[in-house]
Amino acid sequence: MHEKNTTEGRGKFIVLEGLDGAGKTTHLRLLAKALEDKGRRVYVTCEPTSTVTGGLIREALSGATPRCTEELAALFLADRINHNMNPINGIKQFLERGIDVISDRYYYSSFAYQGLDSDIDWLLECNLNCPAILKPDLCLFLDLDPKICAERISSTRLTKDIFETEETIRKIRKRFSEVFEKIADTENIAVVNAEGTCEEVAEKVLKAVNKIF
Repeated sequence: MHEKNTTEGRGKFIVLEGLDGAGKTTHLRLLAKALEDKGRRVYVTCEPTSTVTGGLIREALSGATPRCTEELAALFLADRINHNMNPINGIKQFLERGIDVISDRYYYSSFAYQGLDSDIDWLLECNLNCPAILKPDLCLFLDLDPKICAERISSTRLTKDIFETEETIRKIRKRFSEVFEKIADTENIAVVNAEGTCEEVAEKVLKAVNKIF
């Protein structure tokens, strides 16, 4: 976290979502730098977290410890509550100090990934109506052809998690679209076309983010 400058009032809560291989990690870093260059204080975080619960999630995603969809969704829910309310590094306390928070994934991923095999209304209810889970000011979704995503994953990673096949990425993209349509009236979501150069995509991301300031 960098605290070179100060901001007044509550910080902004931004979530960066996207298909695996769409460039989230790169654009998270670029967005954080762009906001810092504007004089904002920024805290970058991610889900799953580095807690014990987050570790259990990573084991399940790797295939090392298989869990049913509902169990995995429940682990994400518990991890997300801690992610928000932890008194040391929770999202809530950073926002209240006027620090912008950018999270790599949030409950939208639960809706899309666990929503492939579970009751989507149950997932929505658990997350959107939980008083300990904050609503982002903006969700940015990096959209990219699943074929390109799969090619990037194959060329850059030694191992894949259980969701990183081209067929599954296509299903997840469709699920994200369905979920975004379902919650469009209550969530601020910007879909960004992630094709093009890194600079072109970063410009589109920053243009969407500037609308909440």
